[in-house]
Amino acid sequence: MLQAGGHWRNWVGNQSCIVRHRGAPENEAALAEMVREATSQGLNVRCAGSGHSFTPVALTSGLQLTLSSMQGVVGIDYARKRVAVKAGTTINQLGKVLKSNGLSLINQGDIDSQALAGALTTGTHGTGARLGNMASQIVGMRLVQPDGSILVVDETTPDLLEAARVSVGMLGVISEITLQAMDSYNLHEKLWRCTFDEMIEQHDELAAKHRHFGFFWCPVPESRHCYCLPDTASVSTTENTSDVCEMKVIDITEEAPTERRFEKIAYSSEIYPIEYVPNFHELEYAVPVAHGKEAVKAVRKLMLEKHPTCIYPIEYRFTAGDTGWISPFFEQDSITLSVSGEPGTDYWDYLKDVDTILRQYGSRPHWGKLHFLGAEDVTALYPRAGDFRALRAKVDPEGRFLNDHLHQLFG
Repeated sequence: MLQAGGHWRNWVGNQSCIVRHRGAPENEAALAEMVREATSQGLNVRCAGSGHSFTPVALTSGLQLTLSSMQGVVGIDYARKRVAVKAGTTINQLGKVLKSNGLSLINQGDIDSQALAGALTTGTHGTGARLGNMASQIVGMRLVQPDGSILVVDETTPDLLEAARVSVGMLGVISEITLQAMDSYNLHEKLWRCTFDEMIEQHDELAAKHRHFGFFWCPVPESRHCYCLPDTASVSTTENTSDVCEMKVIDITEEAPTERRFEKIAYSSEIYPIEYVPNFHELEYAVPVAHGKEAVKAVRKLMLEKHPTCIYPIEYRFTAGDTGWISPFFEQDSITLSVSGEPGTDYWDYLKDVDTILRQYGSRPHWGKLHFLGAEDVTALYPRAGDFRALRAKVDPEGRFLNDHLHQLFG
């Protein structure tokens, strides 16, 4: 049943491995049999999702699974506004189904091509000071265990649910996820450009006033092109093109869909995503919200004064705290600050300098994006890290769902 392996690389090419076996199950029964067979051979098992992580989380020399053939909605509970989805379903596919059924995701990120299981359980988020990450919408999961049995996780198993929401595949291979949705809604998006100082002045007000507020800080005019950001000069409050913020606010509206330049109204999942090309390697940390402005000022100063050739924008967003044991936002309202290195250049010293700054504030990484944490850092930053490690060891005592990277952090 297990296919021959080969070479695998992630979407941007900074992570790769040679796997012994590949598996592409079409249903939960086939998935369970593949995991059971790999375990009997003493192999470790990782799931690659859509390959959108910048970290080594999907790497293995054993069995690497893709759930791309396990897609689609299993069922919708209209009374409770809950939807059960196969784990390989992409975010954009789910959005289309929800739209046709009068529902919406509560929030989502700015990339929608990832498989749900991988995106949610690495801590993927959107922006919104009162909105949790996407994993906080999970109310149930089905996890394939090392022996091929199915572990059902829901609100009757609260510890398992809080541990599994953000678990990076360490508690089993997810076959199905149940999400809490909400009634369908349209969003009204507005874009404009301002100076960094103007952003700082408006920061608190915009975060409090709008459902969604975030920005990209661009040190030079070329920065905008790194992320395919539109030229908002016509709706700019400044004539500057360097050291500027590309601003965005989004709110729920009852108005009908329409589109004007730098202003758009559409169904929720048609507003959230923006266009990215795989031309960057990203680091992102969740910084306690009280330190957000201080942190972005410090990283801006670092880029302007010490690393002026690093021109990828800073992306800055908000996420409310949650209760996931190893979520970057565990009991911590946060801003997320991300920076990127250019593929083919030596950007490591730059990322390490950013890490040094953000560590001062007790920041935690997105598990799918570059970071410099070790086991001691995990213990210090995550109050439930010990509980998570104990639970992981209980459900997978032989560490079949670990790889070298995860073993170092959680083994």
